[in-house]
Amino acid sequence: MLGELTAQAREGAELQQARVELAEALQREMLPATLPGLPGLRAAARYAPARTGLEIGGDWYDGFEVAGGALAFSIGDVQGHDVAAAAFMGQVRICLRAVGAVVADPGEVLSRANEVLLAMDRELFATCTLLRFDPATGMLESARAGHVPTVWATEDGRSGVAEDAGGPPLGTVPGVVYPVARRRLEAAGSLVLLTDGVVEGPSFPIEEGLEQVAAILRADPGGDPDGLAAEVMRVADSTGHADDAAVLVLSHGPAHAP
Repeated sequence: MLGELTAQAREGAELQQARVELAEALQREMLPATLPGLPGLRAAARYAPARTGLEIGGDWYDGFEVAGGALAFSIGDVQGHDVAAAAFMGQVRICLRAVGAVVADPGEVLSRANEVLLAMDRELFATCTLLRFDPATGMLESARAGHVPTVWATEDGRSGVAEDAGGPPLGTVPGVVYPVARRRLEAAGSLVLLTDGVVEGPSFPIEEGLEQVAAILRADPGGDPDGLAAEVMRVADSTGHADDAAVLVLSHGPAHAP
């Protein structure tokens, strides 16, 4: 009997390890190896796995070129922490890329992606923020689906948390129209997009986490995006979170002003 129990325990451990390796491979292959940039616009990102379960989840970040010489960036969080969440994350990310290649308006991209995900009849959903930057005009357009707001700061002393209107998470409600916020990037500074695993924990309110991120940006709004991303990710260490976490930093310069 002891031998049988030992064999069962070994088999269960091997199966769990295989699932962890599969989830890690999915996550690793689906996150972009590099992020696009333009003169005066630099991007950097960080990802940290969950601390429980399969130690993998559905958080992602992405950046890609779209029509008209513009760039699009997305960050999001899929419900769950397992192989299914990692696979669904890949589907959401690819869907946003595919729709974003032919549709310019970020709100419409989210609306169309939402309908595609609903048609897949999955029980999972995803929060998301999608940005589109046009270097010809210096205009930044953003839309969000139930996601954490963007934190920003500029070298002329301004900063804040962009509590723009949004809509429900992707894959939950049909027929949603996602509003779009438009800003012209004139002063040099940085934007931070992140997932809730960075700024929220069991006894750590999200407002406090966002303020910590804003303080980091205020201290060095024109800093190197890679260094800022690493510093912002350290906020997660104080939240006591067990979720995975992603950070995407966009640093922009005065070259974007029209």
